[in-house]
Amino acid sequence: MNLTAAVAQFAPTEDKAANVETMIDLLRQAAGYGAELVVLPEYSVFTVSSMDDRFVRTAEPLDGPSVTRLAQASAELGLTVIVGVNEAAEQGRIHNTLVGIQDGKVAAVYRKVHLYDAFGYKESDRVIAADPTTPQLLRINGFTIGMQTCYDLRFPETTRVLVDAGADVIAQPAEWVPGPLKEYHWNTLLRARAIENTVYVLAADQIAPAGSGNSAILDPMGIPLAALGEAAGVGVARLERSRLDSVRTVNPALSLRRYRVQPEVR
Repeated sequence: MNLTAAVAQFAPTEDKAANVETMIDLLRQAAGYGAELVVLPEYSVFTVSSMDDRFVRTAEPLDGPSVTRLAQASAELGLTVIVGVNEAAEQGRIHNTLVGIQDGKVAAVYRKVHLYDAFGYKESDRVIAADPTTPQLLRINGFTIGMQTCYDLRFPETTRVLVDAGADVIAQPAEWVPGPLKEYHWNTLLRARAIENTVYVLAADQIAPAGSGNSAILDPMGIPLAALGEAAGVGVARLERSRLDSVRTVNPALSLRRYRVQPEVR
């Protein structure tokens, strides 16, 4: 079985309605290329340069207008969509949330576990870190998709938990903040997660000013099947079950390993 997947990148702003329409345009492009699954960036519905109260004021519940509009569009286009949103939470804060939309409704949710309190940024000022939980997975065309967000990429156990739960595709939305060596880290870590877990990786980053671009689709050997640079756009590739099975036969790292990951709940 095969799955045609796409990653889309753009520069979200503080205009939520405009961001949603931009995403729908990207979804239409991806559908036109034959995509069945599309991954969009972290904080796609709303982004500004600093983590301030605007993220809280503009937050919506998952049944709010932005996700509802995206769900309608995904149903009309026959797409499964993964997208990052600032979700309303208690105590004047938000969750950094990924929603997996399938058949026109929210089918899976992931709330970011590892907040970006690094490189001079302080995401935890406004965001509640979720405790590790049993992953909610999406299934399409015989593939199982797990979700993680941006800074989670620097914690390999995050991906391994998804793989232990059955994921053979990792969706990686991000707002990978630009800076010295950041593109190098992004590309290196994406390839490492694909290789060490023998999974496909679908990485969708924001572009400048808030992100570094370089969205990509990697196969289980870490080979780029589609790659984007600094400009807005869509990358599409076909994920092949035969390739996944072949790589896992040649490199049976998952069956040979002797350690297991246990979550730490704080």
